[in-house]
Amino acid sequence: MTSTRFVDGYLGYLLGQANHALFKGFEPAVRAAGLTSIEWRVLATLHDSAPLTVSALAHEVLSKQPTVTKLVQRMREQGWVTLQADATDQRCTRVAITASGQRTVKPLLEQAKALEALAIRSFTASEMEALKRLLNKLVRPH
Repeated sequence: MTSTRFVDGYLGYLLGQANHALFKGFEPAVRAAGLTSIEWRVLATLHDSAPLTVSALAHEVLSKQPTVTKLVQRMREQGWVTLQADATDQRCTRVAITASGQRTVKPLLEQAKALEALAIRSFTASEMEALKRLLNKLVRPH
């Protein structure tokens, strides 16, 4: 009798495994660019975004605010981001990508797209569209 393990059908586990499968082939490129995985997520998030508050950025990159606060300070020293006071709330800091950050992340974005295409090559266009639509519905239920 074949039994199915809990994790084989658990969505959280499957999503984590899918993320790992996509990132493991990409991680060497991230490291070669001189970035950690969280720095990559910050630059990828900011590359086509308006400046974000540190708390919004932390939410987007799946990290805690204190961690991202320290991280963006280091990234500012690298010249990849700038920190700006929020025009409406002086207690908030907004993070924006710099031209140097854009130059650093642009080739990685292309590599990420190419590796994603390779990973999903057996999916039809409609399957991929449905998967992304359902994942967006899961993470943004409103």
